[in-house]
Amino acid sequence: MSGRTERPPVDDAKLRQSELAISLVLRIGVSVSVLVIAAGIALTMARHGSYLSKLSYHAVTRPGTPFPHSFGAMMKSLERGDGEGLTVLGLGLLILTPVLRVAVSILTFVYEHDRAFVIITSIVLAILIGSFFLGGAGG
Repeated sequence: MSGRTERPPVDDAKLRQSELAISLVLRIGVSVSVLVIAAGIALTMARHGSYLSKLSYHAVTRPGTPFPHSFGAMMKSLERGDGEGLTVLGLGLLILTPVLRVAVSILTFVYEHDRAFVIITSIVLAILIGSFFLGGAGG
């Protein structure tokens, strides 16, 4: 005997439900974020026709071009109805999609009664969330 305890067999129906839930989160997250980004770009181009007339990527990305670089700036941009804020919101949703996927994974492991993976995935989620808060700490 190796001293390891045997895990109960995995219920195929539970496993399939878990995979479908994770797949759904990813598909919805990516789809919504792409739609929001596209709407933001369309709104930006509609309000700033000069971007289209120059046909240059640099016209939009050059230093000094106003673009929200913080959550507060994004919210103010959204309040004004600016496309730039909508684009940043879409990018934020795209970034948060895999984080939400990890959170859903924790719930599926709880549902499957797999304590080891609940603990491991919870640590991964804590690291992901911590990285968002510590990412800007270096200046």
